[in-house]
Amino acid sequence: MTIEPMSLHGRYIVPALAQGLAVLSLFSRTRVRVSAPEIVQELKLSRTTVFRILHTLLAAGYLCRDDDDRHYKLGPAILGSGFSYLASLDFVEVAQPLLQKLRDATGMSAHMAIRDGRDIVYVARYAAQTTIRSSVTIGTRFPVHATVMGRMMLLDMDKHELAQLFPEGSLPRFTEQTPCNLPELQALLDGDNRRGYAASQSFFERGVNSVAAPVRDVSGAIVAAINVTTVDDPGGLEELHGSIKDKVLATASELTRWISRGAVYEQSARAMLELNSGA
Repeated sequence: MTIEPMSLHGRYIVPALAQGLAVLSLFSRTRVRVSAPEIVQELKLSRTTVFRILHTLLAAGYLCRDDDDRHYKLGPAILGSGFSYLASLDFVEVAQPLLQKLRDATGMSAHMAIRDGRDIVYVARYAAQTTIRSSVTIGTRFPVHATVMGRMMLLDMDKHELAQLFPEGSLPRFTEQTPCNLPELQALLDGDNRRGYAASQSFFERGVNSVAAPVRDVSGAIVAAINVTTVDDPGGLEELHGSIKDKVLATASELTRWISRGAVYEQSARAMLELNSGA
């Protein structure tokens, strides 16, 4: 359902805010990309107004440009405002049953997160079915350098890219294990890359154990990370690096396969549409 900006009148109405919300309301589970001309036509707004709204939403992180640079899609900032960002992410839907299966197989809370700048943002969660469980919720943010899921999303960055992300060089420390500078972070990432996953005890929070692995798209780029966590001792680092790690890696691989398969189907569908439109 879309908001009709011109119908919103009254002394307490902020027209620009109403128009911005109307733009956001155009996105849905079945419509993940919208162009500026479509916004002009459907909301009956001027091109100048639409340009300003889009520029504002882009700057605030509520929208981002699609690969073709002509369409827009919802950005990670939408999570913190209660909008249905997840509805535009097909891989989140794909991840739900896989994370539930991982939770059931390990007895630990299972999560998925994406990176938004220097934070990770939780986009899926299945809490352990015990009295002691993960307390994070959808939309929770943590520093990317201080969590094992965050490290998974930094795996492919070289030293130059890391320096661009952290130009100040120093990093906030949360426990004695948290890296406090780029060389320490790089050393951790080198080890993570050799293993293909990360396991930790009390890395971000004391008493919390975690195993994380990256999720990639059809091009091989890291698009998300998954993990399992527990505040109980699951058997020490040996089990974290053993059977639990195997289950997390298997789930990440399966999710990567599903994402890649979906991308291939989407590309095939687009090619068919282009072929039919040219016939």
